[in-house]
Amino acid sequence: MARSPLTSSPSRLLALLPPRLKANPLMTLDTLQDFIVAIDQAGELVRVREPVACRLEIAEIADRCMKSPGGGPALLFEQPLLDDGRPSAFPVAINLFGSLRRMSLALGVERLDQIADRISELLELKVPDGLLGKLALLPRLAEVAKFPPRTRSGRPACQEVVWRDQEIDLGRLPFLTTWPQDGGRYITLPMVITTDPASGIRNVGMYRVQVQGPRELAMHWQRHKVGAHHWRAMAERGERMPVAIAVGADPASVYAASAPLPPTIDEFLFAGFLRRAPVELARAVSCDLEVPAEAEFVIEGYIDPAEPLVTEGPFGDHTGFYSLADLYPRVHVTAVTMRKSPVYIATLVGRPPMEDYYLGHATERIFLPLLRLTVPEIVDYHMPACGIFHNLVFVSIDKQYPGQAYKVMNALWGAGLMSLAKLIVVLDKDVNVQDPDEAWWIALNHIDPERDVRFTRGPVDVLDHASQHFTFGSKMGIDATRKWKDEGFTREWPERMIMDEATRRRVDELWPRLGIALQSRREP
Repeated sequence: MARSPLTSSPSRLLALLPPRLKANPLMTLDTLQDFIVAIDQAGELVRVREPVACRLEIAEIADRCMKSPGGGPALLFEQPLLDDGRPSAFPVAINLFGSLRRMSLALGVERLDQIADRISELLELKVPDGLLGKLALLPRLAEVAKFPPRTRSGRPACQEVVWRDQEIDLGRLPFLTTWPQDGGRYITLPMVITTDPASGIRNVGMYRVQVQGPRELAMHWQRHKVGAHHWRAMAERGERMPVAIAVGADPASVYAASAPLPPTIDEFLFAGFLRRAPVELARAVSCDLEVPAEAEFVIEGYIDPAEPLVTEGPFGDHTGFYSLADLYPRVHVTAVTMRKSPVYIATLVGRPPMEDYYLGHATERIFLPLLRLTVPEIVDYHMPACGIFHNLVFVSIDKQYPGQAYKVMNALWGAGLMSLAKLIVVLDKDVNVQDPDEAWWIALNHIDPERDVRFTRGPVDVLDHASQHFTFGSKMGIDATRKWKDEGFTREWPERMIMDEATRRRVDELWPRLGIALQSRREP
């Protein structure tokens, strides 16, 4: 099989960049390889030409990079070694989304907040009075109408090579073993495609998948995930469930698979919105599903609900601890399709910060307008890396009445995956919740623990090993807002110390002449 053109020289890589990307690197990226080339052009790609083992070694190198300031470079391993010591025919890319710059590049924006701004504009759409006003609205409505995915005719790029029957050997693909006690090799950045048997609505989820043999996988979808719901529905019908696992597609589609969308929203539609262009799909070769036409690899198969579950795990998870082995469905692989020269994409999960911090940060920024629909007093929120996403949530609010902090906590604990949040800290609107040091400084100054801390119970993440019961445990809310007399606080509340603006401007002008170099703070 031909080597990927991405293993060519830098000048060759730049020559491969589509003309539209050369003119504007923020244009739509149609393939994973477009994304890699754009990352290289941005100076954030390191090609590793030394042979490196897929078992543990790639993970250790990636871990050191991901934990460096700013998330480290993207990595392209040109000679990954399979478990039997043979070099793989397919290069391995990792940490492609692992910086704010690359995350913005993936979604075609200068800042992630620009996507939130687009969503806010759509949410604020109102039909104006008068013909001219309605005509002016049409372009914005047309923008939404062009996002649905399109099914491509003919043989797509993702099916340039097809393995069937005895040709299928998952041992030939460079799946990674990332931690010493992992139960085996894992697909860590998949797009798992299923459909609801009743409605036909598609879901694209991101669940880890364990390789268990040449033609067998174990699907780890947690009970609250949409894919698991589809599986239970198929089991009730006694029917085989078709599954397709795409690995490597346009970066917006990869991100969309990780986003906490409502079950009725097609992830490919959302990716089209992000890309400002429809995602192109193709019919799978061995099951009744549609897959990304430009995917690097697609693994097709089915789950038989009549079969017993199989043991999956342990797995080194994003908590920094191993998630324990448990029972999950077996996937029988019926076909593997790929491009002629594909690149395998992976990620590493473990103690934060990791690459998934930047994927999660994108979700945080993009979904802020939707959160404000139900909780309009929210100014901003942040899930810092140390909190492993929903374990810790800082929220700033425009406080208007006594007890509002508790209203916000309860609203968030009722909002989708935010229901899993262990600790919610509510602060005033002038606090920069994007800076955990500032948020904790304010909180620890503002709270009286007996008065301002509340406990409740509810669902928790299946990865939470500390909860008293599996998926069910306690939660804590902290009201770190200024306390009002209406809330029973009778003492005088002090003012926060802030330098006056005139002095700050004078020092800003003076600073270049002072000869003082300060190290910038780490992103996460």
